[in-house]
Amino acid sequence: MSAHMDSSPLRWLARALVACLCASVACNAAWAQAPADAKPAPEVWAKDMREEVVRINVTVTDMFGRQETRPMPITVFRPAGEGRHPLVVFNHGRAVDSKRAAQGRARAEHTARYLVGKGFVVMVPTRVGYWETYGDFDPEQSGPCNAKRFGPMSDAAAEQVLATVRHAATLPYVDTSRWLVAGVSVGGLTSLATVARQPAGLVGAINFSGGSGGNPDTSPGKPCSAKALGQYWGGLAKTGAMPMLWLYWQNDLYWGESIPRQWHQAWQAGGGQAEFHSLAPIEGDGHFGQDRDMDHWLPLADAFLNRLGFTQPAIVSRAAPTRFAHVDDVEAVPISPRSRATGYEKFLAAKLPRAFAVGEKGAWGYAIGDYVTGKALGFCQRSGQHCTLYAVDDDVVWPGKRQGQPRE
Repeated sequence: MSAHMDSSPLRWLARALVACLCASVACNAAWAQAPADAKPAPEVWAKDMREEVVRINVTVTDMFGRQETRPMPITVFRPAGEGRHPLVVFNHGRAVDSKRAAQGRARAEHTARYLVGKGFVVMVPTRVGYWETYGDFDPEQSGPCNAKRFGPMSDAAAEQVLATVRHAATLPYVDTSRWLVAGVSVGGLTSLATVARQPAGLVGAINFSGGSGGNPDTSPGKPCSAKALGQYWGGLAKTGAMPMLWLYWQNDLYWGESIPRQWHQAWQAGGGQAEFHSLAPIEGDGHFGQDRDMDHWLPLADAFLNRLGFTQPAIVSRAAPTRFAHVDDVEAVPISPRSRATGYEKFLAAKLPRAFAVGEKGAWGYAIGDYVTGKALGFCQRSGQHCTLYAVDDDVVWPGKRQGQPRE
């Protein structure tokens, strides 16, 4: 998890806006990520990854044969510098009916930051039927619980991935001769459907907690038409001979522990390739391990990508302690007094694991819980500044210099 924030989205948004009315240093400060149901304010866009939103028209058909052309927003993250980069298209999941209107723009910032570090351009389409296009047309509707039709929703989702790739091919900074598809939940299903189409340039796929038909509130661990989905995936696998990584968590409240294994067996029996990992339970719902358990899935994904030839290091490791200062020496932190009070003192009050990062011009960020080194740096680097870890847990790791000696 990340550092604590107010549970009210309105208070969180007001807090960010107030900060930007303060001194410019305060505007660079990065808090931990917003609550899951909060829409991100523009101030938290990742400037260091040149985050932007583009819109392209896509044509999709629903399960009733209704065809519509709608504008689809795509969040784009890019590495620094020029040149052409391989692509990852990352696909979001599908909330239950009562929560879908509030899903907001898909970003997957923490995962995107790792992939950008590996050298990829990352594009995250917010598919038709979500965020701006939520309402009168839902191409991912799949029918009643005991008679799900997974084909139409999969086709619609995969077509939007391929439309994203076609757009990417027109951009001077993307190399679509080498690209991957990845996604979480229904986005994982989208990855499988895309692999089955064998599109040009696709070299691999990652499936985080993929599936459809789950409802953790009404039937935890017992998704609708689970056997039918396995049969459908087994059929897709006949044209899905592509290296894949499947990552599931044992306490997934959408699918449970055993059903993903059955889906994997069906995929392999159909001729597909997939390295399967059942990860240990995490706090809360394991369905959200892609964002909440990076400490454990990152090494698996990194090894998978390395085997595909994408070997650039990107996992932020813990730096060695230095003698710059003691961790509780607040005045030693190279940020403004205001930022020490609003940021570093809260970091000191937080439980372990924790990390704090500082920027070259006063930005800061901290995180607690999962993958604190990478997330703290990310929260700081959103400002567009180059950031460095200052402290991890109870150790100062800052490599800078100061006059005098640290307190003993």
